[in-house]
Amino acid sequence: MAMIRVEPVEVRVRTEWLSGRPREVRWGAQTLPITGITAVRRETKAYPAALGPRTCFEVETPGARISLAFRHRSRRWTVEALDAEAPRAA
Repeated sequence: MAMIRVEPVEVRVRTEWLSGRPREVRWGAQTLPITGITAVRRETKAYPAALGPRTCFEVETPGARISLAFRHRSRRWTVEALDAEAPRAA
């Protein structure tokens, strides 16, 4: 499946202390552990200085692949795309 763009939704993300890599996503009442990071993209020059840079992470969770964005100026995490995985055959 492909990532489906969604309206950015603010979420809470727990990160590793030293590296800043996301470890779990809290979306409403649901907490999703991050099982892997597929890609990291630093967008330092893609936005005007007023908006500030951001870093995008594509992460794997037990039920879906999620595109997370961290906006450095406002220090907020948002979900920007989602890909619900099909059940895997054992």
